This record gives sequence, structure tokens and C-alpha cells, in this order.
Amino acid sequence: MTTKKFNRILLAIDETPCSRRAIDYAREIVEEIHPALALVTVVPPTSPTSYGVDPLLGQQPIIVPEVSEIQQQASQDFLNRLATEFQSASETFTFNRVGDVRDEILQVAKEWTADLIIMGNNGRTGFDHFLSGSVSEALIRKATCPVLVIPLNCD
Repeated sequence: MTTKKFNRILLAIDETPCSRRAIDYAREIVEEIHPALALVTVVPPTSPTSYGVDPLLGQQPIIVPEVSEIQQQASQDFLNRLATEFQSASETFTFNRVGDVRDEILQVAKEWTADLIIMGNNGRTGFDHFLSGSVSEALIRKATCPVLVIPLNCD
């Protein structure tokens, strides 16, 4: 049986503890096999704010573009800092997307032709899982490459 070598690893991350675990696992893999690495983070679209809006007067909630710009810049800064932690990668790419987390990660994996997706899992169950769904579960079902999910509570 031959082992597939992963040449293009996509690491889907955010600034949560479950992502930190995935980052640590990815670092070990990258140090061992030196693949190209893509870091992706997804900012959900900015929700309209109703602050100062009176629906009785027919006023609609507004989106403050500055909020979206600040979120995008913070995400890019996070990706840039993280990219410096992966000196062993043959190449490092960053993708900073806005949209549905599941859809954007799958789109980057397809466009970048990833061989492997690595991500963390926060371990939500029950009602929390029902309400928010699971990004890792959706990726496992829809990805065209293997998905390595690192749980928060693993050692």
C-alpha cells in the first residue's frame, strides 16, 4: 500500500482555542513533509445594525462599512502573523474571505487544489450543534480531498 504525500495543505483557522490545536498539528506535519501551505480564515458578513433606527418610521437597519474593513484588516494581520510560524513550508499562501465559513473554505480548497484540509473542532453537541451546525462536519461531507479534524480536547 502506498502512502499519499500531501503537497498542498489548507489550514482553516480563526482565533479560537480549537484552531490553535489545529495550528500545532499542522506545524508538525509541515515540518516533516515541507508542503505548500495555505492559511484561510473567513469573516462572516457584517450584520446590519439597528442602533439609532426606528422601524416605526420605516427606517431600515444599516451596515457600517468601517466595521467590515476593521474585521478584514484584523483577519489579515492574524494570517500574516501566523504565516511566519510556518518557515518549513515550501510556500505559504493566505486567503482572507468574507462569507459563509463552510462555503468559502470549500471554495478555497477547490481553487487552490488542496490535497488535505486541516481544521479544529470546538466539540459542540446537542442544542448548540443543532443551532450552529458544524463546519467540520460540512467539510467532511462535501470536500473533494481528505479533511483532518483536530478536536479541542485531544492531547
